[in-house]
Formats: sequence, C-alpha cells, structure tokens
Amino acid sequence: MNNFDNRKFVITFLILLIGSVFIFRLAYMQLIDDQWKLRAAEISENKLVTYPARGIVYDRNDKILIDNQVFYNLLVIPRETEGVDSVEFAKLLNIPIEDYTTRMNKARKYSKRKSSIFEKQISPKDYTQIGPELYKYPGFIEEERTLRTYPKPIGAQMLGYMNEVNKSDIQKDGYYKSGDYIGRSGIEKEYESVLRGKRGVRYILQNAIGVFTGSFENGKFDTVAIQGKNIQLGIDAELQAYGERLMQNKIGCIVAIEPSSGEILSLVTSPTYDPNLLVGRNLGNNYMDLYKDSLKPLFNRASMSTYPPGSTFKLMMALIGLQEGVVTSNSSFPCTKSLVGCHNHPTAQTISDGVKMSCNPYFYHLTKKIIQQNKSPNGYIDAGIGLDIWQDYVQSFGMGKTLPTDLNGVSRGLIPGKSYYDRIYGEHRWMFSTIFSISIGQGEVLVNPIEMANLAAIMANRGYYYPPHFIKNIENDTIASIFQKKHKTKVDAENFSYVVDGMYRVVNEAGGTARRARLDSIAICGKTGTAQNPHGEDHSIFIAFAPKDDPKIAISVYIENAGFGGTWAAPIASLMIEKYLTNAISPSSIKREKRILEANLILGK
Repeated sequence: MNNFDNRKFVITFLILLIGSVFIFRLAYMQLIDDQWKLRAAEISENKLVTYPARGIVYDRNDKILIDNQVFYNLLVIPRETEGVDSVEFAKLLNIPIEDYTTRMNKARKYSKRKSSIFEKQISPKDYTQIGPELYKYPGFIEEERTLRTYPKPIGAQMLGYMNEVNKSDIQKDGYYKSGDYIGRSGIEKEYESVLRGKRGVRYILQNAIGVFTGSFENGKFDTVAIQGKNIQLGIDAELQAYGERLMQNKIGCIVAIEPSSGEILSLVTSPTYDPNLLVGRNLGNNYMDLYKDSLKPLFNRASMSTYPPGSTFKLMMALIGLQEGVVTSNSSFPCTKSLVGCHNHPTAQTISDGVKMSCNPYFYHLTKKIIQQNKSPNGYIDAGIGLDIWQDYVQSFGMGKTLPTDLNGVSRGLIPGKSYYDRIYGEHRWMFSTIFSISIGQGEVLVNPIEMANLAAIMANRGYYYPPHFIKNIENDTIASIFQKKHKTKVDAENFSYVVDGMYRVVNEAGGTARRARLDSIAICGKTGTAQNPHGEDHSIFIAFAPKDDPKIAISVYIENAGFGGTWAAPIASLMIEKYLTNAISPSSIKREKRILEANLILGK
C-alpha cells in the first residue's frame, strides 16, 4: 500500500470518527441527558413557582394560634394580552384604568415573556367574582397563595408578623425571591426556616405565539411544594387571652413559666393589638397607625423593657447571705428607718420575717454583710471584692446576661459589678454606703420581666432553672437541646426553704405585703415590689409561684405607674394562677376579678 492510500485511509477514519462522536453526542443530548431538554425548553415554556402552605402554630393544648388562609395573586404575561379589553378588565378588578396601564407598563418593563404579579392578595370572596371571567382575558393567570390568620386575636407581639422580602433578605438567603414573604418578628421570625416549607415548580409549555399548550414532559420536571413544619408552643391560649383581658387599660406585662420545663405559658404585653391587623393589603397602613400610637402597642414590654426589680430582689439578697454564711436563718436586724425608708411593722426576727414584711433596713444590713466581708483591710478594696462576689451570685440566677431563649429582641438586665462603679466613681472611690440601694432592688440594678419570671421559677425549683422558651414540639424534629439543659444557681437547695417560707407568709399571713393575692384553695408563694420611677408614680411588681410544694406555674407581673406591688400586680398574678391551675375563677375571686377588669390605670382610675 502506497503513501497516498495510507493518507486516504487515515482521513476517512478521522471523518467517520468525528461524525460518530457528533452523532453520539447529539443522541445523548436529545435522548438521555435531561438537562439539555430543560435548556431547550427554556425558550418554549413558562416556569411557574408553586408556594407551600406555611406551618401551623399550636398552643400546648393543640389549639391553633396561627393558621393559613388562601388568597390569590393575578400574574400577567404581557405579550399574550394583545386584544384584551383593558377597560372591562379594570372594571372586573375594580381598579381605575390608569392603574391598569401603570401596572401593564411595569410588567412589560420587567419582561414581555415572563409572568409577574399584576394584582395580589385577592380574597377568596372577591376571587369568586373574578375567577370565572378570566378565560376572557388571555395572558392573565391565577396563583394561589396563603396568608397568615389568627383564629384568636391574642399574643400579637409574641407571635410576630410577616411581610414581603426586601433586597437585604434576598441577599442574605438565596432561598427567597422577589414577592416571597418572611417572618419579620416574634415566633414567625425565630422559626422562619422551620415554618416556611419548600417551594415547588411547574413547567408550562407555550407555542410560538405564547399560548399555553400543556405541561412540559407531562410534569416530569415539576416539583411539589412541601408544606412547612407545624410547631407547638408551650403557650396556653386560654391563659394568654385571660391575661390580656386583665391587662386592658393598663401599661405593663405578665410572664408565666412552667418551672419544670422552662416553657413560657403566657407572655402578655399591654397595650396590645389584634395580630390580624398586620396581614394582607392593609398591613402597611395598620403598621404605621400602631407605630404612631402614643401607648406604643408594637413595643413588647415583656421582652424588650427593663425595670428596677424593687423589693422582689430581696429574695436573692437573702439567699446569697445564707450561702456566704454572713447571716443565718435566724438573723435579726432592727428596722432603722434613718438608714433607708420603710413602712411600719414589727422587728424582723428571722430571714423569713424579713421577706414577709419586706423590711428595707433588714436587707440594708444583710447586703452590707455580703459586700463588706473584711476580706481586705482597705474598705474600698473590700467593697470591690464583695460586689464581684455578689454579682457572680446574681448572674447565676440568669440575670444581667443573655438568657438563651427563642424570642428575638430580649433586653438584658443590668447587674453592676466593681468595674461598673469604678467607671462612675473611680477605682477605690466607693463603698457599700455609696451603692446601698442595690440591697432593695433600686439604683443601677435593672431586670427584664422574663428574668423575673425565671427568678420565680428558680424559687419554685429551689435552685435551678431551664431557659425560658416558647417551643414545645416541632413536627418530625427535635427542639434545641439548650432548652433542655438545667442551670443551677450558686446557692444550695437547702437555703431556699427559709426564703420560700417567707414568700408563703407574704401572701398567706396577716402582715404579709400581698394578702390580696391569697387564694383559699391554692398555696401561693410570692414577693411584692414597688419600684421607684423617676418619670411618674412607682411601678407595681409581683412575682410568685404555685402551688408551694408542687409548683406548676411561676409568674412575674409589672404594672407601670400603678403604685404598691400588693395593690395591683399581686391580685392579677393570683387570678392568672387560679385560671391556669383550675381553669376557672372561684366565687371568692369574682370581686377581685371585677376590680381588676374595671380598673383603668392608664387614666389613673
């Protein structure tokens, strides 16, 4: 075979090889590799997103707190609307023809071939008039969506609300697209990734002039939207509703916790609003009305506010003193009003007496023994050492630091230590006599109402707590382990008995500061507080737990500008306790309930 024949053979072989490769590749693309089908289909099909229903939120008794309701969007593909009677279509939607023109121009600017929203959030009632007429108007497509609804108009600040995503949301999380909705506050925000579900996709075929001709590949590439997971909260809906009734015409909050789990049973903030106001087309206007309200109903006082704890703080002073060994359960101090003001009562002979009578001078002397323990011959240095010891104890009760919880925006209280006062007065320039107001929960000390309800839970548990949280169950999932972790204080359990005894006497004995909270059938242990307020009348405070020997509920109540803690906060707490434990209000409590319901403390009545 000569060289010419060899070259001819090689060239022929290469031509056949290359041709075979192209034929094989083309066949692979058309018959085997689906991604090429999808790429080719992009020029002849419309991709429609299908949206999942959001997870439903239940209370601890399986009552629905947040549900879904169907609504409809109208999508438009501008290139398909030629010949549409725009005047008649505007009448169908009950919009001015000018609005129709503006919306169509916006849709064309977005894309002539792709769908975009023309009208959103059409109610099912309105859609019954619009849907049957849509066949007359080519290019307009219905899209079924869901909005949140609140069967019981309660817990607005706690449950939160949703609105449309913005550019920042989309940049932070690639899941979201323009037109999606996102939890913006409360439970809706905290459990967004659990509740939102997963979008699906439908591929719809179009012909060359944009008319729908069917489902691409018989729906082979469609994906089904997956509904968000349902969640169950520890909230008791009936207790929450009752708390909001009691707090009408009052400014303040109630936080109730189940001591054995840390589950929040009720979180009331007042004034409040109907959460259904922040749903649908009027969300923006309603939000602005609430935002401008001088009583600040959008502000969650239960989680975002801080207050002086007042005399409720004395519980920890007693416990720290016992643990440090600077006092015993039988320590007695005179009620020396020249040191710090106090009401008239017999001399407290024991720690239990001091708690029962809420004697200010008693806790002045007790706290001084904690702060000035003579650990240094220099009184200023000694005070710094003692205060840091005190601060460490108080923080072990979950105060002055961030409590792990599933409510966004919780404010942290202030428990000042040595470094704090050094910044104010200078190092070694202050002693107990400078900061003595901390002994009665005043001065620089600030707490959050959730922290105070947690203190009540610690008293109920005799020395430990689980982080306060809302979540109880997640469908086919587990709750965060951090909520199941037991946190022990630095005070031994045996020291709690003396202080708890005093709390019982506060409510149940003559001379106790919270006799208005007493119930015949339930042993309530509590502590009043009356916190000085530089902006007006004192705040009324009460924390409690019940029953004494088998606690099921711990509670804190703050009523702003209402005066003595035993007058308003204590009876409100007792009504909440009775409602939760017995599911009713006894005849003996009806008069108490009537007084609370009729009181308008905003107007000072």
